[in-house]
Amino acid sequence: MNALQRSGSDSMAQSPRSPTSQAPYLTVSVTDPAKMGNGVQAYISYKVITKTNFPEYQGPEKIVIRRYSDFVWLRDRLFEKYKGIFIPPLPEKSTVEKFRFSAEFIEMRRQALDVFVNRVASHHELQQSEDLRTFLLEDEQTMERERSQETGIFKKKPADFMQIFKDVQSKVSDVVLGKEKPVEESNPEYEKQKNYIFQLEDHLAEAQKHAYRLVKRHRELGQSLSDFGKAVKLLGTCEGNSLGKAFSELGAKSEMLSIKLQREAHHLLMSFEEPLKDYVRAVQSIKATIAERAIAFRNHCELAETIKFKEIDLNKLRLTRSEKLADAEREYEQLKADGKESKRKFETIVKLMNQEIARFQEQKTIDMGVAFHEFAKGQANLAKSIAEAWRSLLPKLEACSFFVQNPDA
Repeated sequence: MNALQRSGSDSMAQSPRSPTSQAPYLTVSVTDPAKMGNGVQAYISYKVITKTNFPEYQGPEKIVIRRYSDFVWLRDRLFEKYKGIFIPPLPEKSTVEKFRFSAEFIEMRRQALDVFVNRVASHHELQQSEDLRTFLLEDEQTMERERSQETGIFKKKPADFMQIFKDVQSKVSDVVLGKEKPVEESNPEYEKQKNYIFQLEDHLAEAQKHAYRLVKRHRELGQSLSDFGKAVKLLGTCEGNSLGKAFSELGAKSEMLSIKLQREAHHLLMSFEEPLKDYVRAVQSIKATIAERAIAFRNHCELAETIKFKEIDLNKLRLTRSEKLADAEREYEQLKADGKESKRKFETIVKLMNQEIARFQEQKTIDMGVAFHEFAKGQANLAKSIAEAWRSLLPKLEACSFFVQNPDA
């Protein structure tokens, strides 16, 4: 596991991979992916190993088998129950059959799932979740029952939560067109946070796009060197002298460098492109929380408005001594209670969001520093290997050139 993967597993809060017996710890490993079933029913299962000294886990180690839909279940439950907290993102689910069970895709998925569950386990509030304990402790049959019992919002896929944000955005359009009274927050600090998140998403997506191109270029260059190496080696067989030997060595070096380029392409993918893509997904999760905040604010404002109108109606009924007064007073008291609760929910989301934004920025600085360090180190090592390989051939090629130009020497 490279430095970024370790850092990513602890993103948004620190949790040691090598726990001591003294401090409380909860660490999780997602390992041993295995293909189960055949055809359209096939899926990948993972071994999830939990190590902890939390008393509620009733033992230092637990091993369970989980599939991707179990991770989706956990994320959906956390998103619904922990408003204001940035729920870590999950990797996308590939629908392309030829990629879905490739070794590289499976490893990328495993790594991303490992990062996801460790982010949850290291979060000071999410680690207390009963749903997390269910995910980490219960057998496969229990998990299957839990998934099958979900209704309503818990049936939504991770991508569906982004529709919430789109719905909020459509409200803005309605306001512009004069269809609806605006109920948007007028908070400068909140606007600053939103602008930061939206710009960060654009910049991360652009960086990830070019990282993808770098990976592709390394792979294409590696394949070209491999093809060139084979061709030059065949060319060398036509020569029986030192030139043929030099050609053979040139071909061998080309094939060796091809392997190095392919390895560096994989390293770039796992330690550079994938972390950037992970942060794009993380920002999308933050946007879903922003949407939840907007919904909470709108609900609070609408309830406050309803309470005002109810007060007017109540005063009218008191003046007329209407027989409906008692029912109206009960409704009014219930509305006031609902209003207090909606205000409490909104203020809780605001408080948590402020904390989460600060924590996210701090961890992002660490993770991006590691990602770009890995990128620079990999490129430097690759350039050094390429230079050394070609440099080692120069004397032999120069000797061949000398003998061709001076056959009597």
